[in-house]
Formats: sequence, structure tokens, C-alpha cells
Amino acid sequence: MKRFFATVLAAVATLAAFGDEALEQAIQKGAQFLLANQSLEGYWSDKQMPALTALPVWALSGSGLDKAITSSPIEKGVKYVLSTQREDGGFYIPKPGRGGSGLGNYNTSVCLSSLYESGIAPTAPMLKAREYIASSQLTGDDTMAGGFGYDKISRRRYADLSNTSYALDAMHRTAALEEVRTGSKKVDVDWDRALQFVSNLISQEGQSAGGAAYNERTPQGGVETNAQGRVTLRAYGSMTYAAVLSMCHAKLDRGDPRVRQSLEYCEKYWSLDENPGMGNQGLFYYFDILSRALTAAKVEKVGEHEWKKELAAKVISLQNPDGSWVNDNNRFWEGDKVLCTSFALLVLELCR
Repeated sequence: MKRFFATVLAAVATLAAFGDEALEQAIQKGAQFLLANQSLEGYWSDKQMPALTALPVWALSGSGLDKAITSSPIEKGVKYVLSTQREDGGFYIPKPGRGGSGLGNYNTSVCLSSLYESGIAPTAPMLKAREYIASSQLTGDDTMAGGFGYDKISRRRYADLSNTSYALDAMHRTAALEEVRTGSKKVDVDWDRALQFVSNLISQEGQSAGGAAYNERTPQGGVETNAQGRVTLRAYGSMTYAAVLSMCHAKLDRGDPRVRQSLEYCEKYWSLDENPGMGNQGLFYYFDILSRALTAAKVEKVGEHEWKKELAAKVISLQNPDGSWVNDNNRFWEGDKVLCTSFALLVLELCR
């Protein structure tokens, strides 16, 4: 434990002493790791999961490395992602055991954002992907309505805040593409229904007030009992930031009572040593969603914490000698160095 804190303090001191230089060095080392681990076919990590190629493409596109080094790998990655697009517009590899779609919503949302940020993807496939995402939003009158699940084709009615935040982020990020759509109505999600879905997952009372849960059925962060004796899902860190990001994309700002309440939760349970409520599970996902949410909310400080400086220092302190990042806890696939390194680079790029 002493060695861990000494490492973090050293990273903070390094960042304070060298500022942008330390951050850029970490980004360069991480990018070099990704470049060295791309397959000859252009994909990374698992060819059955296009998102695991899209994330490195996204990270490399914002790395700032010499284009003479990154252009070809990015082009190969983009080409591979595009090769996974199905007739329905989604980017995924069909898996009959998963309702036929292979995490279609998750993969498509990440791939769409990545392709857009690469700056080299053709517009037509991205417009088709927007159609796929918009058509994946659940309708109806129950509490799942407005949300998104892992698959458009599913054996059960299901939605969660993680998939919803990825879908909303991709649609918000790529909204300008609709300006070039011709011959048909502009495509978008129902933002009001999406906001209602998110709001239903935010606690309104007790210690968790302002915090958000994964969904109303799956106790990823455990359960608690409120003052009336009703068992409710417990909110946790990464989902609360996912809620903030989603609300901001739905055109709320940090002055809105709902956003403000969630930001107060984030301040109350501020930590970079863990994903609050989940320990080290999904730690790098937590770093990524935190950075995107606070950027979207235009928050410079969480309480007294200058989050960009502290987060950059924390992430740098966790970098391995080979330039990679990895989580000892493999929950949510974070034993995959490519996944964690991509998340880490995206975080550092936002902290610049």
C-alpha cells in the first residue's frame, strides 16, 4: 500500500514538474503499444468485437503522433471496422447465441464514434449506423422505454445506462452528419424518452441521492434499503457519470437540478483509487466516462479537486513499462491491455 501511494505521489510530482511533457510522453508510449499490437488484418484484440478495434482507432486518432506513423494503422483499423457493418447498419459480428446480434448496440455506438473521430471514414456508413442506433431505442410505456440494451435483436426486453450512454454519446457526437442526409427525414433518437429513462435510474433520497444505477433489475453495485424499507439498486460511480453525460447530451446543463444533484453525488464520493461502489471493477471505464461527463458538463473542479490534473497523474502512475495499461480485475474485459490502454489514452487526451 505504501508503495502504491508513493507511486501516485511520484506521478503527481512528475506531472506538476513537467506538465504537458509527462502527459505527452505517456500518450506516446501508450500509442506505440497499440501500434505494435495491431493484427496484420487491421483489427485489435478480438476480431469478433469491432468495438475493440474501434477504441484503439479512436485513441490513436487523437494521440497527436506523427501521421506518417499513425495514418496506415488507423486506415487499416477503419477498413476493418467498416467490413463488419451489416445490412441493418450496425457494426457487429452476428452471434446466434446472443439473439443473433453479437452486442450490436454496444459495438455500433463505439464504432460510430470512433469512425467519426478518425476523420477519414466515409459518411454513408456512418449515417446507416445512426439509423441502426435510433431504431434500437426501446419504445413503450414501461421504465425501460427510452433506453438501449446490448442488442437490437434480443430475447428479452432490456436496457441499461451504460449502453444508453454510449448510444446517446454517439448520436450527439455525430449529429452534424445529418446535415448532408438527402431524400429522407433526419434521423435522431427520442431525447425526451431517453432523459426519462436516465432519470428513473437516479436515486432521489438517502446516501445515494443523485447517484445512478446500472438498470432497475441488475444490482451491479449491490442493493440498499431506503427509509421506507423498500429495497433499491445502489448507485455507483461510473453509472453516475454516465447519467451526467447522458443528461448533458439531452441539452441539460450543470445548472439543472438533476445534473447538479448527480454532480453533488460525484463530489461526495470522489475517488480515483476506485470506481466508487464497485472497487476496482471497471476502473478504466470509470476513468473514461468520468472524463467525458465532466467535459460535457463543463466542470473544471469537483469540489476542491482539479480533476484533469489529478486524473492525468493517476492514469500516468498506472502505466506499465511497455506503455500499456491493464486492470488486475478482469470484470468487464479489463484484463485486456488493448481495451485499458485505449481508455487510458482517451482520458489523457481529454486531460490535455
